[in-house]
Amino acid sequence: MDGFGKMLLIAGALIAALGGVLLLAGRLGLPRLPGDILVRRDNFTFYMPLGLMIVISIVLTIVLNLIAKR
Repeated sequence: MDGFGKMLLIAGALIAALGGVLLLAGRLGLPRLPGDILVRRDNFTFYMPLGLMIVISIVLTIVLNLIAKR
């Protein structure tokens, strides 16, 4: 049970760090990637970062495959 608890703490810390990096990137004016969807209406804005989701998916797939091969 100790191993599982440590794994959850590490995963939580990594997710928090990734969130901080994304917030910082947004404040620095990181441009949107191609493929992002932005819909603006009168008092409604919908933004779906599809390009970023694809990039994150590819990176995580590569990292997890490298970890699983050990």
